Amino acid sequence: MQRILALFVPLALLAGCVSPSRPAPQAPPPARHAPVPPPAPTPPPASSDWRDWPLTAGTWSYSRDAQGSIARFGQPGAEPELSLRCDRSAGALVLSRRGAAPGNAAMTVRTNTSTRALASTPTGGAMTVRLPVRDALIDAMGFSRGRFVVELRPLPVLVVPTWAEFLRVAEDCRG
Repeated sequence: MQRILALFVPLALLAGCVSPSRPAPQAPPPARHAPVPPPAPTPPPASSDWRDWPLTAGTWSYSRDAQGSIARFGQPGAEPELSLRCDRSAGALVLSRRGAAPGNAAMTVRTNTSTRALASTPTGGAMTVRLPVRDALIDAMGFSRGRFVVELRPLPVLVVPTWAEFLRVAEDCRG
């Protein structure tokens, strides 16, 4: 026992002579980088079923103004990619796709129940199509299983989710 104490006491005394440890140097804070913009949308592959294509990024919004109601689809804070406006005075719904296409290019709309090519007209930075308020294509777009597609060459294909805002504009217009 005395041997153990004889070894232990000097070690304990030496341990008390050790200088206090300093805190480890801290790493500098990580550099702040500018946010990386989202990748540009890529058109869906032409060979697969459009019902499997990923949705175009964006959300629907609904609003009313002096001209009537309007549903807009696109990125918040940016110009809408697609909109549906009620033109009550003309008894029509105006479907607009942002961008320019040559002449009266065909805007093709695909839903689960129908596909239709519509002659579009350039109107202030968009291509527009006027449809009667009771056109069955509007209901087909609104009730398509989760999505519908709008194609207008040379613009990227839009794979648009079916949200209530779209049909709300149609109902407003139908009175």
